[in-house]
Formats: sequence, C-alpha cells, structure tokens
Amino acid sequence: MLSKLRPHRNKLILIYGIAFMSLIACIWVGDSKAWGEIDWLDVLGEGGSSIAIAIWMILILGSRPAGRVTNLLTLGLGFMFIAMWQDNIDEFIRIPAEQWWDHWLESAAMPFGIGLLTYGLFHWHDEQLAVNQQLQKRENLFREHRYVDTLTQLGRVDYLKEHIQRLRSEYPDAEMSLIMLEIEQFSLFSRQYGHRESDRLLHEIAEILLLNLRRQDVICRYAGDRFSVVMMDTSPERSLQIAEELRLAIQHFSFKTKDGDSCPQSICAGVVCTNKDQTTSDILANANQALNSAREQHCCYLAA
Repeated sequence: MLSKLRPHRNKLILIYGIAFMSLIACIWVGDSKAWGEIDWLDVLGEGGSSIAIAIWMILILGSRPAGRVTNLLTLGLGFMFIAMWQDNIDEFIRIPAEQWWDHWLESAAMPFGIGLLTYGLFHWHDEQLAVNQQLQKRENLFREHRYVDTLTQLGRVDYLKEHIQRLRSEYPDAEMSLIMLEIEQFSLFSRQYGHRESDRLLHEIAEILLLNLRRQDVICRYAGDRFSVVMMDTSPERSLQIAEELRLAIQHFSFKTKDGDSCPQSICAGVVCTNKDQTTSDILANANQALNSAREQHCCYLAA
C-alpha cells in the first residue's frame, strides 16, 4: 500500500499538513473547554466522519494511478476532511471570534470540497465508461472482482457459470455457443521451462485470444490451461469458424522464453451450441466432452 501511495505524497502532505497546522494554531490561540462543555455526540459524528473521509482518501489513492480524476476526487475529499476535522477541534478548543481562519476552514472548505468531488465524479463517470469498453470481452453483464483470475485478469469458472446463468435468464430464447480451448503440450512446456514461464505463456495467450474475439464475446479462464468463450446469437457454423480463427491465431504465435527460445504454440477447441433446456452444468460438461474429441483430433470440433 505504501508503495502505491508514494506517487500521491504531495496531495497527502498538502491535506494532512493543513489539518496539522490548524490543530497547532487552535492550541496556540484557543482555550481548552471544560469536560462538561464537550458535546460527545458531535465529537462522535464529526470525528467519525473525518476519520471515514480520511480512510476513503487513502483507499482511492491506493487503488488509482495518478491523474486528473484522482486529483479531483482526492482534493474534494481532502477539503471535506479538513472541514470536518476543524469542526471536531472546535468541540474541544474554544477559538476567539476574531480568528477568521477558523470560520473559513469550517464553512468554506466543505462546499469547496463537495464541488471538487462532484466535478471529479463527472470525469470519473466518463473514465469508467472508457474502462467498461476495455473490459467488455472480459465481463459483460456484471462485475465481480472476487471471480477474477489474478494471472490472466480474466474471469474464473465461477464468473463463467454466473455469466451463463444470467444470459439464460435474460435471453432465454437466444442462441448461445460455448468454445472450450486448451493449450496443447502445456504440461510438457511447464516441466521444461518452469512455472514462471508457464504463467507468462498463459497471460500472453489470453491476450491473443482477446484480440481475436468479437466485441460481444466474453472469455474466461476455465481452469489450468483451459479457456472458455461465450458467444450469443451465433450459429454453429459461425462458432466453429471463430474457434478455427482462434486456433490459427495461436498457431502463428511463437512464445519467446526469457532465454530467447522460440516456442510455437497450438490449441484445440471444442464447440457446443446450447438450448434452453440445458443447465449450466450440462453446458460445461458437453463443452469439455467436445474438447476431449478435439484433443484426440488436434483440431476444432463441433459437438452434434
């Protein structure tokens, strides 16, 4: 987390620097309130809010790269934090009325922060739409980070099952196809070059498959060296053609190991077309059977 916050240190220094200086200034010019004068409900509300906003800032900065949207979101939350922080200090310290900066920190920082945050959220919305376009082949109907494979950044089998169920629920009469892909001789490659190179191979093959899919198709990592592609409104003949195109794309790819060795790759593919009476388990079982037939023939196989 600390390494991710390092590029944002200037923003953190600005916000927490202002908060620290306001505390020192209040102690310097103010008088402590008696225990009985403190409104502990306000302390809980305002203090808890300032802590929550500070945590939100850290989470945003720890999960986003630097940029205009990150700056706007952080500074917006930062000025809101300063306003809540100053409100909380006033519960413990009585500030003389002639100290105008106290009133400005309380009253002006909050609307200014809300304005920056709102402006940042408008830009975040545009950014998110662009990100959605980039992730369209990895996710379609829903997003669930717990189902993402950390190696390939594709959905895992849990995501695949959920995606199929949602498609069947929302489009019960639509034609759906499933391609099950497997890298040939992957275990031999893994024994020869090790797990690190095998992981890199899986990642690069996933990228090639993504590049050769249509915009509406969704690809997942099924298990190990197997990938699955879900296609809607696609005929059996067209599904088989796409599977063959994917096979040829990998066939023309030569993986380079860290030592510079060229390792041509190949995949086999089993294709199934579903009907509305099949369950998700039936669909996956049929796809795996089709893949077994394709493996024996070293080609693409369309299940009858």
